Amino acid sequence: MDSNNFKIINVSSTSISIEIVDPSLFDDQFNLGSYIKIPYKNNDTKFVIGIIENYRIKDEDNGDEETESTQPSFVLEVKLTGTLEINGSESTFERGGHGIPLPPNNGIALLSEEELSSIFTTRIKENEQFHFSKLTTNDLKVPVNGNKFFNKHFAIVGSTGSGKSHTVAKVLQQAVNSKNSGYTGLNNSHIVIFDIHGEYEQAFPEANVLNATNLTLPYWMLNGDELEQLFLDTGDRNNYNQSSVLRKVITENKKKHNSDIDKIHFDSPLKFDIQEVYNCLFNIQTETVNSKASDRYMIVGECGSYKNGESTKSEDGVELSPQQRIEKYFESKLQFYPSKSQSVTSGTYADGTLDKFIERLENKLQNTRLEFLFGEKSRDISFEETVKQFIGYENSKESNVTIINLGGIPFEVLSITVSLISRILFDFGFFFSKLLSNGQKAETPLLLLYEEAHIYVPKSDLLKYRSSKLAIERIAKEGRKYGVTLGIVSQRPSEISETIFSQCNNFIAMRLTNPEDQNYVKRLLPDTLGNLTETLPTLQSGEALLIGESITLPSLVKIDRCDPEPKSSDIEYFEIWKEQWKNVDFNKILAEWKK
Repeated sequence: MDSNNFKIINVSSTSISIEIVDPSLFDDQFNLGSYIKIPYKNNDTKFVIGIIENYRIKDEDNGDEETESTQPSFVLEVKLTGTLEINGSESTFERGGHGIPLPPNNGIALLSEEELSSIFTTRIKENEQFHFSKLTTNDLKVPVNGNKFFNKHFAIVGSTGSGKSHTVAKVLQQAVNSKNSGYTGLNNSHIVIFDIHGEYEQAFPEANVLNATNLTLPYWMLNGDELEQLFLDTGDRNNYNQSSVLRKVITENKKKHNSDIDKIHFDSPLKFDIQEVYNCLFNIQTETVNSKASDRYMIVGECGSYKNGESTKSEDGVELSPQQRIEKYFESKLQFYPSKSQSVTSGTYADGTLDKFIERLENKLQNTRLEFLFGEKSRDISFEETVKQFIGYENSKESNVTIINLGGIPFEVLSITVSLISRILFDFGFFFSKLLSNGQKAETPLLLLYEEAHIYVPKSDLLKYRSSKLAIERIAKEGRKYGVTLGIVSQRPSEISETIFSQCNNFIAMRLTNPEDQNYVKRLLPDTLGNLTETLPTLQSGEALLIGESITLPSLVKIDRCDPEPKSSDIEYFEIWKEQWKNVDFNKILAEWKK
C-alpha cells in the first residue's frame, strides 16, 4: 500500500478528510468501519487513530469537451478516536486528546490486527477481560472490562428479531462459565432473571426455575404502598376510609404476632396473618352495637353458628375495650344481632364503605393463582428461606442462575411481585454490606436482569406500576454500593423509566426500527462515535453497537452464538403449514389453562 496515494485535505478537532490521489492505484485497502493510523511528524512510535465513517466522490471533470476528462477521486471521512503509542511489544491507547500536529503527515496506514487488539486491551488486565463478541469488519475478539460491565448497570435493547434474547443468553452463559483458576464446580456468580415469556429455561438447563406453582413470596413483607395497591381501588370514592381501616387493622395484627417488638408500624416487615385481617375487616363491616352503650357489641356468635333460627352461642351485649374488640374480631367471622330493635344500631362502616374493599380482599384470598402469595407457605416462610430461593441456595441445589418465570403470574399482581422480589434482594445486599469491615467488598454480588423491562417499569405514573418502579429505581441509584446491579432488556427503550435507563453505563444496542426508540437511545448513550448510531435501523440479526465504560472504543460487533439457545427462535410457519394436519389435545390445553 502506497501511503503517498493518500492526502489529508481537511482537519478538525474530531475528524479529518483524506483524499485518494490516484484512484487507479487504490486496491481496496480500506472499508467503511476500518481503523487507520496517522503518524505524528518525525515520531514513528505515536499515531492518531481514526475510523472510516463514510466517503464521498470528488468529480473534478468540468464537462468541457476540449479539456481531457479526469477520473473522479474519493474522499474518506474519518472520525478521530484517540492516540496510540507503540513502545516495542507494548502499546498504550488514549481516548480523546487526538489533535493532529501541523503539518499533517501523510504516512497513513491500516491498523494491523495486533495493533487493533492492543487498543481494545489497553488498561484491561487479562483477568478482567470478558469476551462475547467480535468486530463486524473482521474476526477480532472484542474484550470488555468484565468488572466495569457488571458492576455498572447495563442495557440490552433491540427490536423483535434482532437477536436480543440470544445476546442476553450469551453474555450470562459466558459469565457463569468464567473462572480465575482450575477449580471444579460453580463459580460465585449469582444472577436472577425476571423472564416474562419463559425463554431462558432452555438456555440455562441447570438454573433454579421459579414460577407461580413453586414460588413462595411472604405477603407480610409487602410495604404499605404495595398493600394498598393490591387491595384498594383508586377509583373508589371510599378509598381514603378503606386505607385508614386497612392500615389500622394490619398494624394491630402485626403487634399481636410480634409482641416482643416495641415500635411497630404499617410498613414494618413483620409477620401478620392475612386471614385474621380479613376476619377483622368483615366483622368491622357487619358489627352492631348497643345504642345506649357504644362499647357493648351485639355479638351472637361465630358466623354460621345458627341452628333452626337460634344461636348456639349467645353473647348478647358483650362489653369490650377497643383493643379487646380488635383482638376478638381477629379470631373468626362473627354473627351480630341485626339492627332492628330500638336499642341496636349499625356499626360505623355499615353504610357500604368497606363492601367492595372486603369483596376484593376475599376474592384475592380465594384465588388459587395467588397461592404463591397468600398460601400457608407464604405466611410461614422465613426471610432466610425467601432469599435462598432467589440466589440459588434453596434445598442444597446450588445454581448460578435463578429464573423467575413471570408468565403464570396474574397481571394485576405482576408489578407487586417484581417489586417485592427486587426489594428483598436489595435489602439482602444492603444488610450483607453492613457486616463487612471497612474496605471489604461484597462476597456475593447480584445481577438482576429484567427481560422486557418496559412491561413493569414503564415511563408511566399509573399507580399499578408505582411499586415496581420505585423498587427498581432505587436499585438503579443505590444498588452498586451494595453489590446489586441491573441488566435492563427491552424492545421499546423509549417506554422505560428514564431514571432507570439513564443510570446504565454500558449499552448493547441492536437493531431498532422505531424512530422514537432510535432517538431515545441516541440521546441517553453516555458516549457516541460520530454517525455510528445511524446504523441502528440497518443492523443485521446478532449485530450490535457496543458502547460504554467497559469498552475502550465504541464498536460495531457481531455477538457470538450462545449454546444452548433460548426458546425465542422464530417459528417456521410456512414449513409447519406444509406438513400434514395435526390434531390438538384440547383437554390438556384447557387443564393447563385452568391452573
